[in-house]
Amino acid sequence: MARPDPADVARVTCVGAGVIGGGWAAHFLARGYDVTVWDPAPDAEPRLRRLVEAAWPALTQLGLAPGADPARLKVAPTLEEACAEAEFVQESAPEKLELKRDLLARLDAATPPGVVVASSTSGYPMTDMQTTAADPGRLVVGHPFNPPYLIPLVEVVGGERTDPEAVAWAARFYEAAGKSVLTMDRELPGFVANRLQEALWREALHMVANGEATVRDIDASITEGPGLRWAFMGPCLTFALAGGEGGMAHMLDHFGESLKSPWTRLEAPELDRKLYDGMVDGCAEAAAGRSHADLVAERDQGVIDVLRATGRLPEPPRRSAG
Repeated sequence: MARPDPADVARVTCVGAGVIGGGWAAHFLARGYDVTVWDPAPDAEPRLRRLVEAAWPALTQLGLAPGADPARLKVAPTLEEACAEAEFVQESAPEKLELKRDLLARLDAATPPGVVVASSTSGYPMTDMQTTAADPGRLVVGHPFNPPYLIPLVEVVGGERTDPEAVAWAARFYEAAGKSVLTMDRELPGFVANRLQEALWREALHMVANGEATVRDIDASITEGPGLRWAFMGPCLTFALAGGEGGMAHMLDHFGESLKSPWTRLEAPELDRKLYDGMVDGCAEAAAGRSHADLVAERDQGVIDVLRATGRLPEPPRRSAG
């Protein structure tokens, strides 16, 4: 089977129907694809359909592609049936290296020749995952952000045995599917965005572990502070503006010595029971009685509002007065 043009793909297979895999399925449905899903869990299908149903209002606000319809979702009984006619495969299995290796080898065997298979892994290099596949050249990383149906970014990178054309094809496909693509030149553990948010996460854990700040304090410090700038301008350009007309050069000249100040502790703290309970209890307090569904809806609407406010999502058409 010849690899189709990325813009001509009509049938997508999602393997894994958890939060990430189900989010991918919702995204592809909203973009007008026929989506087939396989997941070995006995309750996978009802959970998946609930996720798609919950995501659909947000997807409708984002704008549905012609033909977008949750009815185009099919749940296959076997991996082989799910992949038989796939034109692109998105794997979203749990983050266990041996599981990923075995599953990618099975996907390679079950999917028509040439079809690109992408992994949603959040940290493993493809080089480590493609070791047992017969055709590792078509295996790439397509790392999304949660929820995949809402956050535009996907990081694309191949492994040592990946065909560069497969990486280029995957990047073009994701762009055609409405994603914002960061194509990496080389493998980096954790990729780009995860490494940045992991640094912030570790520092947050240290502050909670040491009693220096609460979960509520930490979240508010971002949502009411730098997060407002990061919604449309990254940390590097933000710091460049801190240098005034002198830009980044002036900022580094002025603040460079502070890089040696003891502001951060990037090694992760020990996740003991006290810290574990502190994070869990702190998040429950911050939720203030809101259910998981309430928080998901609030998050989805918040991202849509930010995208719209920063000009990355057009205003919905106004209804004419009847």
